[in-house]
Amino acid sequence: MFIDQWQRYRRGLPLDGIGQRIVAVVLEHPEYHALLDDPDKALAADFSPLQGETNPFAHMGLHVALLELLANAEPPGIVEAFAGLTERLERHPAEHAFVECLGELIWQGQRAGRQPDLADLLPCVRRATRVGGSADPERNSEEMDDA
Repeated sequence: MFIDQWQRYRRGLPLDGIGQRIVAVVLEHPEYHALLDDPDKALAADFSPLQGETNPFAHMGLHVALLELLANAEPPGIVEAFAGLTERLERHPAEHAFVECLGELIWQGQRAGRQPDLADLLPCVRRATRVGGSADPERNSEEMDDA
């Protein structure tokens, strides 16, 4: 989907709503443009976390998911929380705070065999954007228990 929408954009073809969000995210990540310009390389790539590699499709997918959550005002309070954070940080770093927490919630949900609980997103972002905060809700709850 990322490759297709990026190529549509590069050819000047119209984009639907999700395509526009995807391209907006890709434009914010110029480090991935060359990869998306080479579909064979992109599809054959193996992004190993063991080698410290971030999967660009997973990363950008989290950004798109965030844009969808904001567009749907879900979970309640996300729009206001995001607006408040963009008063302190530029938009892209603010997105990253949300994306890191969203990724953590998804990982924890997978590990526990359940859907991620979006109710945990805003508390995670609040903790993570404090000085020395962490996107790991379990770690933060443990730290808060120790306090």
